[in-house]
Amino acid sequence: MIVLITGASHTGKTLLAQKMLEAHHYPYMSIDHLKMGLIRSGQTSLTPCDDDALTAYLWPIVAEMIKTAIENEQNLIVEGCYIPFDWQDSFEEAYLSQIRYICLVMSEHYINEHFDAIIGHENVIEKRLPDADLTIEHVREDNRYYLQNCRRYGLDYILIDKDYEIEQYCGLE
Repeated sequence: MIVLITGASHTGKTLLAQKMLEAHHYPYMSIDHLKMGLIRSGQTSLTPCDDDALTAYLWPIVAEMIKTAIENEQNLIVEGCYIPFDWQDSFEEAYLSQIRYICLVMSEHYINEHFDAIIGHENVIEKRLPDADLTIEHVREDNRYYLQNCRRYGLDYILIDKDYEIEQYCGLE
C-alpha cells in the first residue's frame, strides 16, 4: 500500500508519517528531502520558495517512484505539500487501488484556539529554521486553500477542529 500524506504547512504531515512508520513499519519518503537534494545538488535552478513550480517539477518523479513501489509490492508513505490535487490523473486504476490519500486540514477555529501550540510543535520531527514570516493569517489562508481544493477535486480530508491526537489517524483500514 502507498499512503500519500499532504496538507498545509504545520498540520503534522511529517509527524503522521513518522507515527505510521512506527505503527506499521512502512518506510516514508519526505518530498521535502527530495526537493532539497535536487536543489542543493544543482539539478534544478528552482528554490524552496517556488512552490507551484516545485510541484510541477517533483510530482512526475514522485509518481513514478510510487508506481515502482506498487509494481514491486512494497509499502511506502509519501509525505509533503508537493502532491497536486489532481494526483489521481497520474495513475491507472490498477495503481489507484493501492493508494490511500490523506490530506490534513486545520479549521479556522482550531488555528485560532491553538496557534501557539501549532508553532510550538513545528520541530517535533524535523529541526526547521525559524520562519519569521509565519503568521496566524498565513496558516489560516494555507489551510483554507487545502480545504477548498479538496472539496473542488472531491478528495477526502481530515478536518482537525477540536483536539488533535495524531495517533487516531495512523490506521490503514
